[in-house]
Amino acid sequence: MGEKNIIGFILVGIIAILSFDISNAFGDVFVLNGVVRDFQDTHRDFEYIIQSDPGIVEPILGGDGKPVYAGLPGNPTTHSEAEFDQWYNDDPVNLSVPLSITLDNTITPDPLVYTFDDQAFFPIDNDLFGNQGRNHNFHFTYHIHSDFTYSGGESFSFTGDDDVFVFIEDQLVIDLGGVHSAQHGSVDLDDLGLTVGNVYTFDLFFAERHTTQSHFRIDTSIDLTEPQIVNQTIGGTYVPIDTTSLLISGATTNSEWLLPISLFFVGAGSIIFTVKKKNIP
Repeated sequence: MGEKNIIGFILVGIIAILSFDISNAFGDVFVLNGVVRDFQDTHRDFEYIIQSDPGIVEPILGGDGKPVYAGLPGNPTTHSEAEFDQWYNDDPVNLSVPLSITLDNTITPDPLVYTFDDQAFFPIDNDLFGNQGRNHNFHFTYHIHSDFTYSGGESFSFTGDDDVFVFIEDQLVIDLGGVHSAQHGSVDLDDLGLTVGNVYTFDLFFAERHTTQSHFRIDTSIDLTEPQIVNQTIGGTYVPIDTTSLLISGATTNSEWLLPISLFFVGAGSIIFTVKKKNIP
């Protein structure tokens, strides 16, 4: 057997093994990637008034994919557009780091519902600006961005505190603005006029702005998995393929999701795999 054929069989075998392993390992979980931004308690929008405060953001995302400050006179928990714009953008007043959460379908009786539930959601304790003399780091925001293919019948719900703004296809569908105890919001996607089979964007913006608790629970039947893209070149023909089956078992971060090696052999009908990451917000 020639060297080219041996390498080819090894390549096919590796992909087959990975596909078998991942399809089983990821049957009950998926990972959402986002960015957490830490603030000091001296920021005027943090450690301030405790009050429910819907209407902080406009009903449509800005061109940069971030919430637009509405600045209504009746919104007492914020101060200005400039300060609000710091919440979900890198700025000298904050420090940012990627953060992933894992949802699974074993928490509720419905296997079609995937859940993340953390009733003490303090993912950056003793990190970035630190706890500032408290038992937890209470002053941070979190932005998750993903895409999904609408199948019909999906729903999304969030329970937690403080602010939560959920946008689907840039439209505000859940507004739990303000500094408050845990609140609940939900949306049935069938009510949004979406088209089955089309791909839509999903954005969740969270803010923890005050002591002394932080709750974060997602329950959803939306398939928010993010297939990565592999460039498959066969005999000079470029074909993008869905690589959901090539995800690495046990991955918890964006970099771990992707095949960490390049697989290729040289010759007629050569196959060259390269990996492209999807940017996190």
